[in-house]
Amino acid sequence: MKKRIIVIGGLSAGPSAAAKARRTDENAEIVLFEKTRFVSYATCGIPYALSGVINDREKLMIVEPDLLRNRFNIDVRLEEEVIEIVPENHEVITSKGSYRYDKLIFAAGASSFVPPIVGLDAAQNWSNVRSIEDYDKIIRDGVLEDKKNIVVLGAGLIGVEVAENLNKVGKNVSVIEMANSVLSVWDKKFGNMSQTVLEEKGVTVFTNATLKSVKIVNDKIVGGVLGDGQEVHIDYLLTGIGGRPNTGLLTSKGASALGNGALIVNERMETSLPDIYAAGDCASIKNIQTGEQDYFPMGTHSNKGGRTAGANAAGGSETFKGAYKTAIVKVFDYTLGRTGHNATSLTKLNVDYSSIFFVAPATPGFYPDQTDLYIEVWYSNTNKTILGAEIFGLNGVDKRIDVFSTAIYAKLTLEDLPNLDLAYAPPFSTAKDPVVVAGFIGNNSNETGISNISVQKLEKMIGDGTYIQLIDVRNEIELEKEGVIEGAINVPLEKLRNRLASLDASLPTVVYCARGLRGYVASTILNNNGFGELLNLGGGFKGWLAQGGKVDVYNQNESWEEVLVETES
Repeated sequence: MKKRIIVIGGLSAGPSAAAKARRTDENAEIVLFEKTRFVSYATCGIPYALSGVINDREKLMIVEPDLLRNRFNIDVRLEEEVIEIVPENHEVITSKGSYRYDKLIFAAGASSFVPPIVGLDAAQNWSNVRSIEDYDKIIRDGVLEDKKNIVVLGAGLIGVEVAENLNKVGKNVSVIEMANSVLSVWDKKFGNMSQTVLEEKGVTVFTNATLKSVKIVNDKIVGGVLGDGQEVHIDYLLTGIGGRPNTGLLTSKGASALGNGALIVNERMETSLPDIYAAGDCASIKNIQTGEQDYFPMGTHSNKGGRTAGANAAGGSETFKGAYKTAIVKVFDYTLGRTGHNATSLTKLNVDYSSIFFVAPATPGFYPDQTDLYIEVWYSNTNKTILGAEIFGLNGVDKRIDVFSTAIYAKLTLEDLPNLDLAYAPPFSTAKDPVVVAGFIGNNSNETGISNISVQKLEKMIGDGTYIQLIDVRNEIELEKEGVIEGAINVPLEKLRNRLASLDASLPTVVYCARGLRGYVASTILNNNGFGELLNLGGGFKGWLAQGGKVDVYNQNESWEEVLVETES
């Protein structure tokens, strides 16, 4: 008798599981149930379809039902919803009948979360942005044609992508985010950089904010009131806050789950119920760094988890070891990427760590259109293992984040980074790639004792009136063009050795340049000449600007000696 494998759910995990099961067992009977008319489509492409970057709805359709039927001999049952599972009988009950299974793969995904908003139930002109049905409603409601003022709830990956793409087609877009920055899974400084880009492009951003209620006229939302009483004009409301796992069919039968309802699975994607596997947005994933079960609702993991579940349900032996929060998002012309831990998660875990923040060019200065990368790397103080990285920039973010992600998986250390053999040619990288530079900076700090200081700490020292010697080692042309940090003494690097006698070696000294390299060189000069307490501003003046540091106009009529006297007095 043939083994019967039932798969519940389409999109990515379900079809991936079904196809892998067929490749593993040619003779098994494989049945896939999907409650909608669509078996698989690219939810992550919906924001780009709104702007026409993806110019045909059909391009969002990843797998057609007939492909699964004809190429993989899978019995695809569309518009047949599973309404109950009876694990003790190995039985699935649908809207059309009941079916026994030998193995069951649960890939029912997640449903959009809609926060409680007074008046929303009475409105028609709003939608989630999660499914192809949502996309169709948005188009049917004429959002692209005659809705001008669009409010997006949530400034996570989907929310930011939706805001950008609607802005590009001429909409007045406002984003409302409960956290204190957009893209809050990143460190706040990177969220602030992204918010600056959004606002420069004309997107209005409300952080630390919620939509409390909506005003309704003739079943239509015309405005909203935020938690602090501010009012916003709304022609159409979109929600992109995230999802809640659709797992009630199994948690009601005793399946183990995380607090959010995601089914807990092992590396074989087996749930706590016999012969039942789970994958996709309804299932947990092991966090490789912490060893704990976690929740990472990403298409990459859905495909890998589905593949693993399908192989094992069909008699194979595969594992999906887990993930560690690697993500990337486009913010207009910029890219923001991350992998692993950052300060927030490491602090919660009580890990002894340090970090380096720096600015590095993505390509050489002699090659046209050079741009910068803003990079922070977190590492263990115990063994210098790379724990996480986040990068913001115009070009080359994806390449470097993937290298750091690989370094985390391989448990590489700061000392390992300079030994990586990374591809180099002027259109793609500098001779010293930013990943390699991260290793140099970390190792230099450990060897010389010259540490970096963050923008936030320097701002606090200045704000608190802490007496420091702040030295700007850029040249005068740079200062005239870009400005200076308040209270800084300008001593160009090339003249530093000749002016050592006019500086006070007993004072706490902070040095900065444009990106950090000249600041480090200056710090070594000062260190070798008896200056004891030395700090180099991480990311230099560019990092200061990117994080909103206050800038003074350079007074070219003042000599550096006059500035020094004023600072000392």
